[in-house]
Amino acid sequence: MDDIVSHHEDNTRDPAQLAAELVRKKYPADIVEVLNELPPEEAAAVLAFLPFERVVEVFDEPDLNDPAGLILALPEEQARVVLGGLSADRATDIFRQFIGPVRAHLLGLLDPETKTSIEKLLTYPENTAGSIMTTEFVCVPSTWTIEQTLEHVRVVERTRETVYAIYVLDPLKKTLLQVVTLRRLISGDPKDSILSVARSAITTTPLTDREEVARIISKYDLLAVPVVDEKNHLIGIVTVDDIIDAIVEEGTEDVQKFGGMAAIDEPYMQISFGQMMYKRAGWLSILFMSEMLTASAMQYFENELEKAVVLTLFIPLIMSSGGNSGSQATSLLIRSLALRELKLGDWWRVAIRELPTGIALGAVLGFIGVIRITLWQKFGIFDYGEHWQLIAATVAAALVGIVTFGSMSGSMLPFILKRLGFDPASASAPFVATLVDVTGLVIYFTIALVFLKGTLL
Repeated sequence: MDDIVSHHEDNTRDPAQLAAELVRKKYPADIVEVLNELPPEEAAAVLAFLPFERVVEVFDEPDLNDPAGLILALPEEQARVVLGGLSADRATDIFRQFIGPVRAHLLGLLDPETKTSIEKLLTYPENTAGSIMTTEFVCVPSTWTIEQTLEHVRVVERTRETVYAIYVLDPLKKTLLQVVTLRRLISGDPKDSILSVARSAITTTPLTDREEVARIISKYDLLAVPVVDEKNHLIGIVTVDDIIDAIVEEGTEDVQKFGGMAAIDEPYMQISFGQMMYKRAGWLSILFMSEMLTASAMQYFENELEKAVVLTLFIPLIMSSGGNSGSQATSLLIRSLALRELKLGDWWRVAIRELPTGIALGAVLGFIGVIRITLWQKFGIFDYGEHWQLIAATVAAALVGIVTFGSMSGSMLPFILKRLGFDPASASAPFVATLVDVTGLVIYFTIALVFLKGTLL
C-alpha cells in the first residue's frame, strides 16, 4: 500500500523536479548532456530545482548548448544570481550572444563590480587574449611572506578561477613583478619572503591572438598566462582550460574551412536552414564557377578528344591525382604555419623541398599508371590500340607534371593567403583541387599533343 501511495505521489510531482533529482548527483558535464536534449524552457525548469552551486557549474561547461537561451528562459532573479556567480570570462562569453536592450537589461541586474568587469572584457575583440581571460586571479604584494600568502589563498580560493599561480605585484605601482607556483609556495619556509620562491613571469597582452597565447602556454608548460597592459599592470589571466576550449573551436573552424565552407560557431542541430544555406552556398557557388573553367579547358581541346577518345578514360585519374597531391601539401603547410614551425619568409625553402617531392611522387604514380595500362593491354582486359605504349608514356608524363604542380600550388597558396591577410585555412582542399583540375587538363592535353602528334593526334 505504501508503494502505491509513493508511486501516486511521484506521478503528481513536477516532471522537471523528478528530472532534477535524477541528475542532481551527476557530474556537471553529464547534466549538460541531459539538458542539451531538452528545449530551453524544459531545461530551465530542471535547473530551477538544482542547487545554485550546481547550476553555476553547469553554465561553466563549454559544451552546454545555447547558454544564452537558457539564461533568458530562467526566472529573472535566478538568471541574475547565475550570471553573478559565473567566472568573468564565462559570463562574458554568454553576454556576447546578447545584443541591444537585452544585454543592457541583464547587465543592469548585476552588482557594479561584476558589471564593470564584464563590460571591460566585452571591449576586447573576439579571439584575443582579452576576450577569453578572467579577472579572477590571486595576487599579493611583494612585501608579504609565504605564510601570509598561503593564508590569503585559503581565504579567496572559492572566488578565484585558479590558485595554481600566485602573482606578485609591486606594492606601490601595482605592476607585475614575478609569479609563484602553488607547488613552490607550499614547499617554501613560511617565514621567508614570497620573493624567495618566485620567478619571472611569462606575459602576454590583451590583444594577442588566442592561437599565440596557446603557443605560449604550450611552449612554457604553463597552467595560466598573465595578461598585462602597456604599463605592466596585471589585468587578467588566461587559463589552460580556456585555451583548450579555444583550440577546439579553432580546430572546428579549420576543419570546416578545409571542407570548403564558412566556419559555423553553433552546434550542427541548432543551425537554421537559412544559416546553413548562407554558410555553404557561397563557397559552393565559387567552387562551381571555378570548375566551369574545367569545361572550358575541355572545349578548347575538343578536336583532340574527338581524334583520341581513349584519352578521356584517364581524365578522372589525372585530375584526382593532382588534387590529392595539392590537398596533402596544403594540409601540411597550414598546420606548420599555425604551429609557427614556418614563417612567411620560409616560402622559398618550402618550394625547394616540394619541387623534387612532387616530381618523385608523380613518378611513382606514373610508374603505377604504366603498369596498369600494360597489364590491361597484355591480358586483353581493354584494347588501347596500336599506340598503347605512347598512351602509357603520355599518362606517366602527365602525372609527373600534374602532381608536381599540385604539390607546388598546394604548398604556396597558404603563404599567399597569409601574406594577403587571409586565414591560410581558406586554402581548403576543394579550392586547391579546383585549381589543379583546370591546370591539370591543360597539362595533360599539352603533353598528349607532344607525345601523340603524328599518331593519334
